[in-house]
Parts: sequence; C-alpha cells; structure tokens
Amino acid sequence: MSGASAPEIPPEIADWFDARGWRVRRHQADMLAKAREGRHALLVADTGAGKTLAGFLATLCDFTPSSGELPPDDLHTLYVSPLKALAHDVKRNLLTPIEEIGLPITVETRSGDTSPDRKKRQRTKPPHVMLTTPESLSLLLSYPESLELFRGLKRIVIDEVHAFATGKRGDLLALALARLNTIAPDAQRVALSATLANPLSFQEWLAPQPVDVTGEIHAADLVLGETGAEPEVEILLPIEERVPWGGHAGRWAVDQLYEAIKANRTTLVFTNTRFLAEFIFQCLWDVNEDNLPIGVHHGSLSKEARRKVEDAMAAGELRGLVCTASLDLGVDWGDIDLVVQMGAPKGSSRLLQRIGRAGHRLDTPSRAVLVPGNRFEFLEAMAAKDAVDEGQRDGEEFRAGGLDVLAQHVMACACAAPFHEDYLLAEIRSSLAYAWVDDEVFQRVLSFVENGGYALRAYDKFKRIVRSKDGVWRLAHPQQAQRHRMNAGIIVDSEMLTVRFKNGRQLGKVEERFAAQLSAGDTFFFAGMSLEVESVKDMDVIVRAAKTSATIPSYGGLRLPLTTHLASRVQDMLDDRAGWGRFPDDVREWLEVQDCRSRLPKPGELLVESFPHGGKHYTAYYTFEGWNANQSLGMLITRRMEDRGLLPGGFVANDYTLAVWGLKPVADPAPLLSPDILTHEFTDWVTESHLLRRAFREVAVISGLVERQHPGKRKTGKQVTFSTDLIYDVLKKYEPDHVLLEAAWADARARMTDVGRLADLLERSQRELVHVELERVSPLAVPVMTMIGREAVPQGAVDDELLLEAETLVGEAMRIDPPLEGD
Repeated sequence: MSGASAPEIPPEIADWFDARGWRVRRHQADMLAKAREGRHALLVADTGAGKTLAGFLATLCDFTPSSGELPPDDLHTLYVSPLKALAHDVKRNLLTPIEEIGLPITVETRSGDTSPDRKKRQRTKPPHVMLTTPESLSLLLSYPESLELFRGLKRIVIDEVHAFATGKRGDLLALALARLNTIAPDAQRVALSATLANPLSFQEWLAPQPVDVTGEIHAADLVLGETGAEPEVEILLPIEERVPWGGHAGRWAVDQLYEAIKANRTTLVFTNTRFLAEFIFQCLWDVNEDNLPIGVHHGSLSKEARRKVEDAMAAGELRGLVCTASLDLGVDWGDIDLVVQMGAPKGSSRLLQRIGRAGHRLDTPSRAVLVPGNRFEFLEAMAAKDAVDEGQRDGEEFRAGGLDVLAQHVMACACAAPFHEDYLLAEIRSSLAYAWVDDEVFQRVLSFVENGGYALRAYDKFKRIVRSKDGVWRLAHPQQAQRHRMNAGIIVDSEMLTVRFKNGRQLGKVEERFAAQLSAGDTFFFAGMSLEVESVKDMDVIVRAAKTSATIPSYGGLRLPLTTHLASRVQDMLDDRAGWGRFPDDVREWLEVQDCRSRLPKPGELLVESFPHGGKHYTAYYTFEGWNANQSLGMLITRRMEDRGLLPGGFVANDYTLAVWGLKPVADPAPLLSPDILTHEFTDWVTESHLLRRAFREVAVISGLVERQHPGKRKTGKQVTFSTDLIYDVLKKYEPDHVLLEAAWADARARMTDVGRLADLLERSQRELVHVELERVSPLAVPVMTMIGREAVPQGAVDDELLLEAETLVGEAMRIDPPLEGD
C-alpha cells in the first residue's frame, strides 16, 4: 500500500488487504478521496482493476468501528446495474470483505426476481446496501414510502454505465437520479466503466445540472484506473480449408474450438445472438466425446437455469460456457483463462469488455481468440484486434431523453405523492438527458398522462392524473398506482411464452411468433436440451424431453450494430495494400482479384458495382454502415427504383454491403441516392409500413398508454398490438402531433432505421460516389450474394449449403480472364 493512501484507509480494511496480499490501488484511493470530498465521480478502469471495490470502498469505510459512530440503520448505498446477474454476482463478492472484516452491513438485491414479501419489507426496513436495476429503482420510487426510504441515502453506485446510459434505460435512470437528488441532495453519485471512448459525455450525464438557464454544463470528476497487462488476441483460421465466403456462425471452427476448451481450464464462448448461442452449444455437444461439462447462458433462459449456470461457473465446475451479451458485463469469474468470440465483435469496446472476462485480473494478460464467420468478418476481426492493441475505444452517442420514458416517470412521481408541475419540471431538467424539455413540451406530456391527449380524452380508461387550480397533480384514482406498477418498465420484447414441463418446471421463454408455428410432436432445441412439444396453451409451451431436434428458436432482438469506428478501420485496411501481407493467402487473393477486376473502396468513398447475374441486374452498394442502415437503405432504394420503372426484385444486406436486384440495369445510381430520399421515400415508407406502428407499440407500452398486465390476467402480444394499432389510427387521423407519435418517430429514425448513418452515407455519395459496371459478379460482392434467399433462415443452420452455393459464384467472381461468348 502506498504511503499517500495509507492514512485514508481504516486499519480494519488495510489489514484485510494485507491479509490477501493486495494493495489499495491508486484509483481505489482516489475514489475514496472523492467520496470524502463529496464529489460525484466516474471511474474508468480496465477489467480486473477492482472497480466494484473502488465504488464501495467508501461505504465499507463508513461502517468500520475505527471510523467512529456507525451510520444509522437505514439505506446507505444504492447500487444500480444493467443486469440482474451482475447484481447477484456483486452481492456475492461484496459479502466477502464484509464477512471477513466483520462489518455490520446488510446487503440485499431487489429486482424482478425478488419475492413480493421481501420487496414489501424493503420499503420500510431496507438493508444498508441495496443492489438493483434501473427498472426496479423506478418502481421503488413510485411508492409513498420512497420519500422516507431514500432520505438518508449517502451514495449511488452505477456499474457498467456504458452499457445503458445512452439508451432508454439510461433515460429512466437519469430521471430516477434527479428524483433522488430532490429527496437526498447530499448523496454522492459514482459510475463505473471499463470501456469508454468519450468519458466527458458520461461525466456530464452523471452530474446534476444547475436549474438556472446559463447554458453551463456540469460534469462529474474523472478518475482513471491503473493500466493493466496488455491483452493477447489472436484470430483463428481454418487449418486446411479456406476462410468461408458467407455465413456468420463460424461452424467451421467447432472442432478447433473444442480442442481449445480441452486445453484450458475454463473457456467462455461469446456469440452475438441467442440463436447462435444455442446453435454453437449444440455443435460443441455433438463433438463432446470426453463429456466435458459445457453450459449455455442467455437472457431467454429461466432465472433458475441462469442462476444454476452462474453458480457452477463461480464454483469452477464448467470447462466451457457458451453465452451472449447476458455475460458481457462485470461478472467476476477469475478462473476463466480463455475467451472466444464467435463471429465479428462489431466494436472494439465490446470486444475489450468480453476479453476482460478472461483472467479478470489487472496484472494478468487476458487471452482471447476471434473466430470470423466469413471474409469480411476476418477483416473486421483484424480491425478490432488492431484497435484493442492500440487501446482505441468506440461507443454510442448520447441523444435527447425519450418522451415516452418521461411520461412513465411522471406517472411514477404521481403514484408516490402529489406534485407541483413547476417543481417537477425543474427537477427533471436537472438531468442532462432532459435539460431540453421546456414548458410547452412538459405541458404536452402532462396532458398525455392526464387523459391520453386531445383525441383520447373522452375515454375514462386514459384518465390517470388530475390537476388542481394551483398546479398540483395527483392520481385520478388510487387504483392507478397498482396499474402503473404492474406495467412500468423499459424493455419491450416480442411477446414471450414460457417453455415448461408438465410438472411445472420452467426452462425459459420463446417468442410468440415462433411458438405459434409449433404443433404437438414438433421438436426443437432449447436450454441445451432437445424438446418435444406436447401442447401450446395460453402463454405456455408444454414440452417433454426428446431424442431428436428439428429447429431452434429465432429471437427478434435488434442485431448488434457495426460501429462507425470499426467500419472506418476495415475501409483503411482495404486501402492499405502494403498491409495485406499479414492476411491469409485466400483473403489476400480475394482482395487482389477484386482490385484487378473492379476496384476497392477508398476511405470516405462509396463504391457501387453493377453486374448481371442469373438473368437479373444487380447493384452492390459498399456502404460499411451496418446491417440496420443497409436494410433501411434497401427499402428506400427499391421504392425509388419502382417509381422510376426499374422493376426492382428485392435486396439483401449485411454490415458492409447492400445488394439490390431488378429486371432493368441501373445505369446511374446517383439519382437513387440523393438526400431527398430521406424526406420523400423515407416518410412514405415509415408511415405506410409497420415500422412506425411497431415503434408506436413500444412507446405506447413504455408510456403506460397501453397496459400489458391487469390483475389476474396478461394481454398477449397480439392483443397489445391490436390495441396499439387502433389507437395509432385514431391519433394519426385526429391528433397527428400527439406526443407519442413524436416519440415513435424519434425511435423510428434513430433506433430502427439508423437514419443518422444513412444521412451521412447519402451526403458522402454526393461527393465520393464511384460507379463500376462489370460483366459479372465481383469478388467483393460474393459474401452478400450468398445470402440471397437465405435471409429468413438462421445462418448457422445453412452454413454448409451457403458454402456449396458460393462455389458457383466464387468461380465466376474470381476468374480474371474475360468470359467466353455465351457464358
């Protein structure tokens, strides 16, 4: 322990560090100093640096006998994390020093998994330290007891802040922090993160903002952690085969992956989707001749199944675990000695986060292996490895707080106690996410919460709060509080059905649209088991164990977006011919033939290729803007092609390329890419398609306009959609400027279509568009061309077929001599 920090540490805690052979790290001492100064602070430190302990160190010190009088027997510290699993893991790790030092601190979790009896007791007899999630905190603030419960709060610790601060869950937490600042103005805010590209934005998000309108933005202090050992990252390549042209699953690597699991003590295998986790787990199980204990973990598994796997990992009982983003964050399993990333990581920060799970020790290098699914993913893996080696981060930008979330928060405040609109607006604006809200916007939100808005106010079911003449708002009826608490939340998944055995044992959930396809006797693979359907009844899929498997649940969550930073790096690599020497021979040959037959896109340039194939005319747009943006662009371009008589047939997209085909050739793609496509075709597409309806369904649920649950019953996804579609049609006709339509448009633009990246692409196309007309398919187009007709099929299941189909395309694309007459 350094001399500078020694006087600040109570002897009980200093002795505990010494007994473990540890030292108090500089950033841990700095965080303790910030706490004693009453300063809000953001800690950015590598995984394994003891961030959680740094966040809680001041709390532990407060409860040591040598520090003097102990704190009151009330809620002292609130810990907020994005994952229930992380809260349970932190509780386990936090109890270690508490028990070993003998500190009089009680620690409890509060989440959707907590029993109703414990939740009720916690409102009046809370623990000293409560571990929770943004949604559970918001619900807790909706109770009248919250005003007394949080009055003595001293500290708020927000873990893995990068994972949710920029989204709607971050909006909800920002509003909860503003409320807590009113109840306990002296409470210190602490945020922890391992990977941040723009720490200042998070410092500003964390700090309470002044209510005066000076324009000055306050920021929390920044504490940087000690640097750790450099990670060791390698890219796995086929031993005898070539890097695949298409597919994403990386099925080719299963044998090599199994050997890696055998060679290491514990291996964590990350996938980018829940489907892929189940698929890779099944592939590993098929080759598991040694019967190694290998598990699977993702968000659709039941609480019991997840907890069983987490406990087995903590006890060192598993040799391998296949998982998704459900284990991206903070879970402390120090015995993991290898992390494998199946498919491209999509971002350097995400990769760093996952790599950090290996070792989970600051002084021990993390070991990671990247398994690219295809050739573009190989380039992306190389770019991500370079970014990690250089310490470069990426991340999402902050945006204005959502109005649907604000409406939910207003209702929560009304459930807790009557409020004055002026005071609540000032409180809300102390959060940077909502500093933009003015009187006019807030009155629209209040009007909506009051009675649904102008077009809906005739219906009693939408009357939730009432206003007195002096500007004080209260619940229209006490029952509104129960209705709010039953329906509040931010995560609106596709409707889920419970998969269970006849004896009641639950395995997890599958989407309603998948379950609707199942009949008695069908088999599917889920939760690491082959299951046979006995019946689908109400909200349950009743199953029994089966010996065969037929299909795998497909989950409807958004795909992980390719970050702009990583996309730029891939384009730089394509342009750096001198650097191709480090690529495998087949990847280098792919790029060389492309360079010979067509060209490679330069940084900042939009390359468009046109070529005939199979009796159709294809146009490939090499955007590098991610699947979401490319999917949206495909919808818009085909609309414009139709208007111009080019007879479009369809399109297919991946993260790097959009391929569109039709019956007539595109002689000049520039008019198809003019920026006005975002005002004309975009508006038509969003309003005419189900996109805006889908966005409206989500904001209607989040804002509380449409309730999913009533006492004793729950609406199905079909019922919720029916309700929101009816209301959407009414509002679109009679109140087109309704606050929820505005919120739905914001979602449709930012999240569902990635319109910001589209706008950048279209602006670039006006300056740097290069169109190359070819007589046949190009090498660079092969990866996206192999996806045609396969988009609706889970990629892993058809990897072999994709490779066979690719052979014909490859032969055509890689041929350098001109085609013979009649080809």
